[in-house]
Amino acid sequence: MNDVTLDRIDRKILDQLMRDTTLPVAQLAERVGLSQTPCWKRIQKLEAAGVITRRVALVDPVKIGLGLTVFVEVEALDHTPEWRAAFRALIPRFPAIVEVHRLAGTVDYLLKVVVPDMRAFDEFYLQLTRALPCRNITSKFSTEAILVSTVWPIDVETV
Repeated sequence: MNDVTLDRIDRKILDQLMRDTTLPVAQLAERVGLSQTPCWKRIQKLEAAGVITRRVALVDPVKIGLGLTVFVEVEALDHTPEWRAAFRALIPRFPAIVEVHRLAGTVDYLLKVVVPDMRAFDEFYLQLTRALPCRNITSKFSTEAILVSTVWPIDVETV
């Protein structure tokens, strides 16, 4: 939410939780300079305000058999509300799509797709192109993930 004001302590709490959400409240409180109860109340406030949206386990995709990451650029067939609605409705049908970004520029959408191998990607690609007409689809295959992070660069020193 844009109307949430975060002070330095809120930012420290968020920074620590983005790094390790399994921290016990006592340890988290110590790291941010609070006692347990006020720390827990701030976490609850951040969740209620929608700042903290989920707490999840991060899993190595290769270790669960998802060894191929592909970035798929999609150019819309047209820019009508109907096409956009059809595209948005299509996304949940494809669990291999783990991120979708609408872009400005020559490419309209960028999909991050994670699949076991090239054969699985080919099947994904064929299903996608059958399900939704597009002007162009371009695939870029990741050969090495140099940095993958879920920690946002939050300023914990000011405010």
